[in-house]
Amino acid sequence: MQRSGSGWFETLLNSHINVSSNGEIFSVKDRRSNISTITSTLDKVYNLDWLNSASKNECSAAVGFKWMLNQGLMDHHDEIVEYFNRRGVFTIFLFRRNLLRRMISVLANTYDRDAKLLNGTHKSHVHSPDEAEILARYKPTINSTLLIPNLKHEEAKIAKALEYFKTTRHIVLYYEDLVNNRTKLMDVQEFLRLPQRDLKSRQVKIHKAPISDQIENWNDVNSTLKGTQYESFLQ
Repeated sequence: MQRSGSGWFETLLNSHINVSSNGEIFSVKDRRSNISTITSTLDKVYNLDWLNSASKNECSAAVGFKWMLNQGLMDHHDEIVEYFNRRGVFTIFLFRRNLLRRMISVLANTYDRDAKLLNGTHKSHVHSPDEAEILARYKPTINSTLLIPNLKHEEAKIAKALEYFKTTRHIVLYYEDLVNNRTKLMDVQEFLRLPQRDLKSRQVKIHKAPISDQIENWNDVNSTLKGTQYESFLQ
């Protein structure tokens, strides 16, 4: 899902000399308008290496892309599962455990699309602490009435995705585990059958402050989640 660390994770993957990950290809609506355009796009991506491998110094051991759940994936899951299993696709699910932090990131990113805080330019990801600090100054107001229903909806979406794709060759990763335990990146490379490398990214985390400093109506949010199954998100 958006704002789950997938941009950062993809830069880590692409720092591996034997990986070619081609970004969020289904952000273009025409490519996901129906199952035919989806499979055609998939074929093009997975055939890329045959077309451009002559210009590379190393072979690509893994060729792929980033796909958001709301970009046609869930609407055509049966046909996509069949395609994945037929073509031998490896699927990495990346989620955030703390869905409240993800919500903050979504709201802040949506705000910046219009506000363009960095010299009139919208950036979803940054590469300097100064840029990160500017973007982190904005503190969104969260609708406390809809907060718990929205969190439940996000949880249900994750559960549904895992159920739909349970027969594929896949692993499940969480952003927090990648941040706190870099051996997870070794697990990813093993899953993709890659030679082990030290993966690096130039991206800088934007929201680093305690969560209480990142929400404008913190008291409302705090009282809404206290004593619920989501209380741990406040920590």
